[in-house]
Amino acid sequence: MELDRDLTSLQEARNLVRAARKAQEIIKNFTQEQIDRVVDFMREAGESHAARLAMMAVSETGMGKYEDKCLKNYFASHHVYDFIKNMKTVGIIREDKQQRLWEIAEPVGVITGIIPTTNPTSTVIYKAMIALKSRNTIVFSPHPSAVQCTKEAAKLMNQAAVAAGAPDGVVGCLNIVSMEATNELMKHPDVSLILATGGSGLVKAAYSSGKPALGVGPGNVPAFVERSANLAKAAKNILIGKTFDNGTICASEQAIVAEDCIADELVQHLKMSGAYFLEPEEVQKVSKAVILPNGGMNPKLVGKEAAFIAKYVGINIPEHTKCLVAPLQGVGPQYPLSYEKLTTVLGFYRVRNWHEGCERCIELLKAGGIGHSLVIHSENEEIIREFGLKKPIFRVLVNTPSSLGAVGATTGLAPSFTLGCGTWGGSSVSENVTPMHLINIKRVAWAIRNPEELSFPNPSEPAVIPANSISSISPEMMQEIVEQVIRHTLRSYLQPETK
Repeated sequence: MELDRDLTSLQEARNLVRAARKAQEIIKNFTQEQIDRVVDFMREAGESHAARLAMMAVSETGMGKYEDKCLKNYFASHHVYDFIKNMKTVGIIREDKQQRLWEIAEPVGVITGIIPTTNPTSTVIYKAMIALKSRNTIVFSPHPSAVQCTKEAAKLMNQAAVAAGAPDGVVGCLNIVSMEATNELMKHPDVSLILATGGSGLVKAAYSSGKPALGVGPGNVPAFVERSANLAKAAKNILIGKTFDNGTICASEQAIVAEDCIADELVQHLKMSGAYFLEPEEVQKVSKAVILPNGGMNPKLVGKEAAFIAKYVGINIPEHTKCLVAPLQGVGPQYPLSYEKLTTVLGFYRVRNWHEGCERCIELLKAGGIGHSLVIHSENEEIIREFGLKKPIFRVLVNTPSSLGAVGATTGLAPSFTLGCGTWGGSSVSENVTPMHLINIKRVAWAIRNPEELSFPNPSEPAVIPANSISSISPEMMQEIVEQVIRHTLRSYLQPETK
């Protein structure tokens, strides 16, 4: 009897977890040298197949740019490898001689990796490498619109690891994708951790699965341009960040917030760099097309070029337009383009000064980007400091394209495609996720002081308090009684009675 599709996918999920569990029992005993060899082979495979995987991703999903996906695949393999290659993830990874502590790394086990349609191959390379670096195994759940390219990337990572001496099954991927199978991967008793990148609904499901999870929320990144900024450079960087892979990175710029005194000049630089500023009636057309009535992004326009969107809504734009810019007056449901748009559309706001700009940026973040990222273009370090101290985000990026800066390509942040949003954004981590987030650390601790050193001076018998008098005792007296009890208890341990 032939099984229904959902039952077949459910069984496949269980088989993949079983194979990953078996492989993890072996790889957890690898030395640091063995693990580093495995990850190096995976790096080489990612670099060698970066272009082919990029072509597969663009062909299957219809999103993004081939050349930018090539770069993302290369970044996920080469640059991530450079960052993690010298990390100690096996055995004693830290020794504190002063405090007499050893820290010992232990893998978490089998990881479930949730993969988005916007970055379906680069995220696989990145997650597979950081999982194996920390002696874990990983099973991927692809987005239904990107199954083939995601599966191919996972296959390449597994083959490379096996070629380096790892057991088969260290990297697995669903072939028959269903919600039942994804839920099984997230809730299976042999899965120890979920590494989730995707839509808000899926990330919330990961956190509610009963398993430890590392997930990321939406970006809605504001780009604030302050009066001291190099405006030509700011305009260029904003458009580079927004149009990289047609805006599919969650850290890409979503709205420009410009001080009014420099806004007109900034607009001219933006136009020279390829921005087209929409007229009011065009803003309405693009708003209705890009953002659906339920507030979500129209999947038909995710990762599309400006020319495609313009044709879709029926407006004429210059031939070499890179990005559509919509002047807006507010934030919220009446201004649909004030929300996250994973495509080549930007909002644009004018503010009187940096104080007002600060408030506008917070409005945008509260509309869907709390905890994620903000970019500021400025040469005024005091204002940059204020933004760093006051904004409810964990990545403040300065004078750089946001999408490239947040993932660590143009900044000193850890190279990563999982950008934690902290508790403010509903995430359990506020950093760029690395192999160090995928290990447990146990500690060996020696005594550094004797028990006698813990006692209070002048121990005495504790006072006896009648039960009906407790409410009348002053706080100061109660504190003294508590200290007496502690002293007496310690003395009883340190000076046991003799018969």
